[in-house]
Amino acid sequence: MPSQEELSRVLQHESGTTLRVLRAYPESKLDLRPAEKSRTARELAWTFVGELGVLQSAITKGAVDFSDEPPAPKTLAEIISTYEKLLNEVKQLVANLSDADFEKTVKFPVGPGQMGDVDILNLAWITLMDQVHHRGQLTVYLRMAGGKVPSIYGPTADEPWD
Repeated sequence: MPSQEELSRVLQHESGTTLRVLRAYPESKLDLRPAEKSRTARELAWTFVGELGVLQSAITKGAVDFSDEPPAPKTLAEIISTYEKLLNEVKQLVANLSDADFEKTVKFPVGPGQMGDVDILNLAWITLMDQVHHRGQLTVYLRMAGGKVPSIYGPTADEPWD
């Protein structure tokens, strides 16, 4: 099982990459919605905050509540600052968890209409991997919005490594 140190290291790396993508997004294109069923870029960017909120709630309250998520702020700067603040709080919480804390479970969706017990360690990895997934979506929006896609796991057309 991955260690707390590994989780902290990956969280640090991936959240830094997510911040680079968020900062590259054009503020004037936050209402971009590539398809009818898609979220707007603003809503998609706000998802990163929601994921951290899920993990914070699981750690501090022993439960996850999806019903109290506030709407996305109007500006990208507000989204980024909220993400950074919550990220720092979550990183500190994760750093202070014991092995026993990581084994505690919370009810979390495990299938359509199905809740199950998920331990905190796996929930942390689920939220982190979901962040990576949604960040990939946001890079497509970023390209469509005329922004420059930063390097993520290697060079991009906009940020070559030559």
